[in-house]
Amino acid sequence: MKWNAELYDNKHAFVFEYGESVLEMLDVKPGEHILDLGCGTGHLTNEIQKLGAIATGIDSSPEMVKKARETYNNVDFFVADGADFHFDEKFDAVFSNATLHWIRNADAVIKSVYDSLKPGGRFVAEMGGKGNVGKLIAATKQVLINHGYHKQSKTEVWYFPSLAEYTARLEAQGFRVTFAAHFDRKTPLQDGDQGVAKWITMFAPLYLVDIPEEEKKQMLTEVTELLEPHYNENGQWYADYVRLRFTAVKE
Repeated sequence: MKWNAELYDNKHAFVFEYGESVLEMLDVKPGEHILDLGCGTGHLTNEIQKLGAIATGIDSSPEMVKKARETYNNVDFFVADGADFHFDEKFDAVFSNATLHWIRNADAVIKSVYDSLKPGGRFVAEMGGKGNVGKLIAATKQVLINHGYHKQSKTEVWYFPSLAEYTARLEAQGFRVTFAAHFDRKTPLQDGDQGVAKWITMFAPLYLVDIPEEEKKQMLTEVTELLEPHYNENGQWYADYVRLRFTAVKE
């Protein structure tokens, strides 16, 4: 999936803004070597470096990495697959915000993280958890089926695990989970009733593959109408986010 880095920063800044609270869990120590897995446009990687660490960012999107390098030229950024990456130097910590649910091969990414850490190193992350944007997914699939797009309606875009499922995967790879939480966090969408369409266009274009542009616009309007009773609170629209946070230590 090709990312629009400018739209990501301008209309979906909540991704890294909420991630700033995850940095408190990371508890950065000066001089630590820390990897930001799924760094996007580099905002949080730069924040990690400002806290005194030596930060490195990786992302599978060349567009995101290009924007990160242009914005923060004092930080190292690389294009890399989160499920298959390697560095010769081991890290004190790996940080990840709003990325792991994009990597459907969860065991592979956990192994790559484990192998990249020093003994005693920590893996601190937030991702979409079980139930994340459940209403949005249901409405989108209903509209796809109504329009005869049964193949697209079966598309699986993300991996949203339960707390028990993901912590079990971490433990199976050798991590000791020291903290885990699964919680609701309704998330504001920008631009009122246009927010749903813009969110789907940014984060879920795979649902709309091979659909003519005019029909696509109509379908996005129908999805918005289905979601309005759940998402519209006195003019401010909120998405039904459910998050999973954890800290795991390499034994």
